[in-house]
Parts: sequence; structure tokens; C-alpha cells
Amino acid sequence: MHLLVIEDDPLLSRSLSQAMSRHGYTVDAFSRLDQANGALKQSRFDLVLLDLGLPDGDGLSLLATLRDRHDATPVLILTARDALEDRVRGLDLGADDYLAKPFSITELEARVRALLRRSQQRLDNSLRFGPLVLDTGSTSAWLAGSPLDLPRREFSLLEALMLSTGRIVPRETLEGRLFGFEAVGANALDVYVSRLRKRLAGSGLAIRTLRGLGYRLEETREQRAAGHEEATRK
Repeated sequence: MHLLVIEDDPLLSRSLSQAMSRHGYTVDAFSRLDQANGALKQSRFDLVLLDLGLPDGDGLSLLATLRDRHDATPVLILTARDALEDRVRGLDLGADDYLAKPFSITELEARVRALLRRSQQRLDNSLRFGPLVLDTGSTSAWLAGSPLDLPRREFSLLEALMLSTGRIVPRETLEGRLFGFEAVGANALDVYVSRLRKRLAGSGLAIRTLRGLGYRLEETREQRAAGHEEATRK
């Protein structure tokens, strides 16, 4: 998951980025509206954590701009403004949730998970495809019932593919989720795809490359045949 933090307090911004990164999220953080707006135009984010009092304006103006261009990215407002009218205005402009400062990081993490589930139309933190299960809350994975120890970026890559099983995920989408605006080599994504392919070998699942388009997580031909045979017996 690719998160955008917009917060001008350096200590809080760093704390938020570290907390979210520990849960496997890729995080980009900016302290100004102009920087954040530029990032939102260049890349797709799964969630925005938005402070309101920023050096170059009110965060609500960015929220209004997002919604005016029909960008439905979930937005969680983080602010010291606790007046009822401020909360109502933010929610009416299209914010998905509101958390007043000071807040507990644990509560923030839970709200982030809830917003991501809602945006992906999931009932819980689990993703399942064939013998593969991911728990996005605990960043745990299992393959055929056995724990699968995945580093953060491999987990993020697999999560992105599982959220789009049966569909092609563009290369640039995966690069954004894994690296954000970090400068990486041209073949960085290929390295992680190769590692995941080795982990999935023999499982009946494969990551297929569609040149010029992207990648797709799918069942192998043998796995599909076995599933069809089992369904026929039933």
C-alpha cells in the first residue's frame, strides 16, 4: 500500500512514516500543500493522512481539489482543530475520517486499516487466492497452511497482485506501491518479482509477465485443471 503523509511537524511526520512503514506500507511525506498536490498528480496513493494547518495554506483546500477532480482516494484528517464545525466541514468536503491531535498511534493504525478495507470492499484484513493467504493487518502470509516469511517489499508486491487477481497490474502501479518517489534502478521491480516467483514455485500459483502491460497473479494451468477436476467430482 502506498500512503501519503501531509504534515508540517517534522517529529510527527517522521513518527507517522515510521509507524506506517513497520506495517509494510510505502510512505511518502511532505510538509507543504504544493508538494503534496504535485505528488498526487504524479502517483496513485491508497490513503492520504492530511494535516490541516500547513505553511502554505489549509489542508481542506487540498481535500476540496481532490474531490473536485473526482479523486476518491481515502483521506484521514489529522488536526489539532477539535471544534465541531471544523469536523463537519472536513467530512462534508469528502474526508473519510477525522482524528484529533494528540492521538494514539495504535488508534491511527486501526483507522488506517479500516479505511483501506472499506476502499477495497473487504470485510476483514485477509486476502485469499488458492493456497495463499495474506493478513494485511499483521503483515503475515501463509502458503498451503505454512508461514511464508516475506520482507516488507515482497509482501507489498504480493498484496498488490492479490488485490487484482485475474487482472493485469501495470508496472508503474507496482513501482509506485513499492518505492514511492524513492530513486531506484530500472530493474528494481524485476528483482522482487523474481524473488516472489521462487517462493511460489510448485504452489500452483504464478506471476505472469505481460510485456508492455504489467504483471498478473494467476493459477497455473495444472492448478486450474486440478480445480476443474475437483469441481467435476463434486
